Amino acid sequence: MTPGDNGASTPEDDDPFGYLYADGQARGAQPPSGGYGYPNSVSRVRTVGERSYGAQQAPYGAQSNVPQQQGAYGRPNTHYQAPETLPGGAPSSRRSAPPAPGRRGPNTKGLLIGAIAVVAAVVIGIGVAMINGNTDDDDSGNEAQPTPTQSHSTEPSPSGSSSATPGELPKSDAVALQLAGGATKATDVPGAKAAGGTYVGGLNTVGASVTWTVNIPEEGAYTLLARYNNPGENQSMTLTVNGQKYGSGFNFANWTHLSDPTKAWTESYAYPTLNKGSNTLSFSCQPGDKCNVLLDQVWLKKGKVGRG
Repeated sequence: MTPGDNGASTPEDDDPFGYLYADGQARGAQPPSGGYGYPNSVSRVRTVGERSYGAQQAPYGAQSNVPQQQGAYGRPNTHYQAPETLPGGAPSSRRSAPPAPGRRGPNTKGLLIGAIAVVAAVVIGIGVAMINGNTDDDDSGNEAQPTPTQSHSTEPSPSGSSSATPGELPKSDAVALQLAGGATKATDVPGAKAAGGTYVGGLNTVGASVTWTVNIPEEGAYTLLARYNNPGENQSMTLTVNGQKYGSGFNFANWTHLSDPTKAWTESYAYPTLNKGSNTLSFSCQPGDKCNVLLDQVWLKKGKVGRG
């Protein structure tokens, strides 16, 4: 043994990787015949995917006789079996959930339409309120005053009532007026509405008259009404308004068409134009008139409104 030579390598000095170096190769080092570079190791290199689950493994160091196949890339091995499918394999821990019963979700479309309708109604209401408010402000001083309806009834109904109410123009019993020319008070025929059932008779004489002086708040057209009794043919007397003859006279027609004096009370009217302040109205029997009537009451109404 020469200096620098330690003689034959002892087992413990044996370098399993000596074949990789120059000095090892000079000594005749050879790659190990075992697997993985270790002496006496058993090579069990397998092709990737060659193991088969559930298959019996070959004895240690023996070559397996079971041919192995490798599945194509991206596909499962055809020999693979899930453990739960093998005898004695693990039971499956997942169960298929039963299908949920059919159930419709909320009608979101209907809710959306309803919400839009509510918003639209609110907006329209606000707009209408604003428009009406502006209209009321603009027109507050320009309102048209209503025109009273004018009635032109030609035949009053029999025995109509004409009692006065607050706010009406003057009304008077005929016996309280100025009587002249033979006109006189009487109570023989029942049915008069004047106090005590008293009326004015004796008008069927030329020159007989009943005159009424009355104050009027404003100038204009008025309705002069009279309640009277006429059980015979139609009568007509001269009507004078502030000294002027009114038309063809006042019509005292027998509107009841009855001959019983107790049931022949009725009403008639004319449309004189009166001045503001004092006015004089007169019924008189002039030549050519027919004056056989009993006069009960007289009253005025504003405008041309007919009987009542």
